[in-house]
Amino acid sequence: MTEEDIRNEIELLARQARAASYQLSQLSTEEKNTILVAMAEGIRAAAPVLMAANAEDLKAAVEKGLSGAMVDRLRLDEKRIEAMAVGIAEVAELPDPVGEVMESWSRPNGLRLEQVRVPIGTIGIIYESRPNVTSDAAVLCLKTGNATILRGGSEAIHSNRAIAEVLTRAGEAAGLPSHAIQLIPFTDRSSVSALCSMDKWLDVIIPRGGRGLIETVVAQARMPVIKHYDGICHTFVDQAADPDMGVAITVNAKTHKPGVCNALETLLVHASIAESFLPKVAAALQEKGVELRGCERTQAFIECAPATEDDWSTEYLDLILSVKVVDSLDEAIAHINTYGSHHSDCIVTQDGAAAAKFLSAVDSACVFHNASTRFADGGEFGFGAEIGISTEKLHARGPMGLRELTSYQYRIHGEGQVR
Repeated sequence: MTEEDIRNEIELLARQARAASYQLSQLSTEEKNTILVAMAEGIRAAAPVLMAANAEDLKAAVEKGLSGAMVDRLRLDEKRIEAMAVGIAEVAELPDPVGEVMESWSRPNGLRLEQVRVPIGTIGIIYESRPNVTSDAAVLCLKTGNATILRGGSEAIHSNRAIAEVLTRAGEAAGLPSHAIQLIPFTDRSSVSALCSMDKWLDVIIPRGGRGLIETVVAQARMPVIKHYDGICHTFVDQAADPDMGVAITVNAKTHKPGVCNALETLLVHASIAESFLPKVAAALQEKGVELRGCERTQAFIECAPATEDDWSTEYLDLILSVKVVDSLDEAIAHINTYGSHHSDCIVTQDGAAAAKFLSAVDSACVFHNASTRFADGGEFGFGAEIGISTEKLHARGPMGLRELTSYQYRIHGEGQVR
């Protein structure tokens, strides 16, 4: 296909999505939940079809020499397909934010005003690797009354097509408007650029993937982008910390799942406890296979590789941790605000005043006091599900659940008032 053909095809998808969004916004909660239940049943029934399509992607991935971890991310088996179906059913059980009256008040002239949650409208989602994102994104948008255009990665194209087809077929049989869920069926790189130019039809784009993908979308998008680039997360162990708690939180945040965006990447330790704390935490981390990279002061207390300037701004996504000794709470805060990615950062301390200052001064979407950064997650926050994590400051910040997929409008009730 030529670039013009691709652009014309995506513009058609975008026009159709806009039309579908107006129909979706009129569905009741019960109607949306009925559609979601039908989708879950459709996914279960189509398990053999989905695994056959996935086999094509797995074969191509092996032929391309993708890593074992990447191949595993692509894989769909009966257990993962069942988890996908369960996830859809769980979204049906979640409270519907659409129509919620956020605030209401009356004016002296008798006007009654309401601020009410409404769907955003049309959402483009660009993502890589995992085919279950096709389902997750589609159903979260549906629950909130949003039409969605999905653009997955080339490595999962057969799986993504099959999942989208099953969701659409099962959903439409239960009342889903046509074109409410659309998958871009080709993987040409120019399809990303074309989608990013559809600001007349799309209200927002959400990219999920590596920094390269997100930078490309941000550079080209003509509509708002909700995203996070990196997860350079910190834990600061203060002078008033419980040392055992500091060790437990550090080890969990680094080793529980090192390849995710809320994993710990830099440990900061107050100088007054460094001599006693660093050997203890280093032993626990090294027992888990963590490579430590420390500043000069850290190296005086433990054996570790020297940390470079680049280490402070690196998202390792691996069992590697940079360690720095700081002289004060203020220095810790300054380091985090300078080198962090505004994602998730933690202070371990029994000093309430120090905790309060950290929480208010660190410029991150999620700030923790005496808890692992691994809790920066929609499910852990009680949202039930999330479409991603945002480090933006406008509209959505932190884990994005259903509420973050809504906007609001003002509804004004009068009795003939004129100005």
